[in-house]
Amino acid sequence: MAALTASFTTLSVSSKAGSFQKGQSLRMVAPKATPARQTMQVVAEERIRLNNLTPLPGSRRKEMRKGRGYGGKGGGTCGVGNRGQKSRTTIRPGFEGGQNPIYRALPKLRGICGGMSAGKLKFVTVNLKDLAGLEADSEVSLESLKAMGMFKADGAQRKLPLKVLGEGELSSPLKIKAASFSASAVEKIKAAGGSVEIVAQKEKWTRAAHEAKIASA
Repeated sequence: MAALTASFTTLSVSSKAGSFQKGQSLRMVAPKATPARQTMQVVAEERIRLNNLTPLPGSRRKEMRKGRGYGGKGGGTCGVGNRGQKSRTTIRPGFEGGQNPIYRALPKLRGICGGMSAGKLKFVTVNLKDLAGLEADSEVSLESLKAMGMFKADGAQRKLPLKVLGEGELSSPLKIKAASFSASAVEKIKAAGGSVEIVAQKEKWTRAAHEAKIASA
């Protein structure tokens, strides 16, 4: 008959026959607990009404209160310190920490390229010295000068009106039609026996002029 010797942690079984050798020890293992039976409880769904509307669980969280003192989150300064650039919420555009910013270091273009709309051309100009070689009693207009190639008629100048300036002298009378004349040009043209005709420009649309035009109609 086999003799059993038990202790708190090991179990020794000694026998003459069997698969276990003499003096072999076995460790005692507690039996596994059987899982509890899961029960399903059926709850009748309640109709959705105004008095039972609630947000989904986890969809709304409590707002974190920062900067409310050293007893809360972030202490008194929210962890950003007291002063300096990093303690501000926003930094103005172009600020580079106090050094000379790039928009001041780069050179600026003058005139139209620098953004000055007052420098844009308002007329295509021609001087009297450019008209001195024309035949007497010939008619000069914007279209005839474009046909002769007196100036560029493309790009930003293709829609500009003509203005005659008084640089130079006229030896023959001419019939000149333009949107504007300088005072010296008018004197020299009339002194040479020519004529001056001011061509009406395209009227600039404004709301006040448009409403006045409708009211007078």
